Amino acid sequence: MPSLFRFLVFLGVLSGLAYGAVFSLARFVEPKQRDITFTVPNDKFYKNH
Repeated sequence: MPSLFRFLVFLGVLSGLAYGAVFSLARFVEPKQRDITFTVPNDKFYKNH
């Protein structure tokens, strides 16, 4: 039973670290916005029968 408890504590700490990393990335990192333009070929608009 102690090894199961240690394993569950390890998983809890690991998930807490992952949650903290995701939270800090979402809170403190601002994405750079930019325009993206690309040309779609005409054959993509029409189905070939």
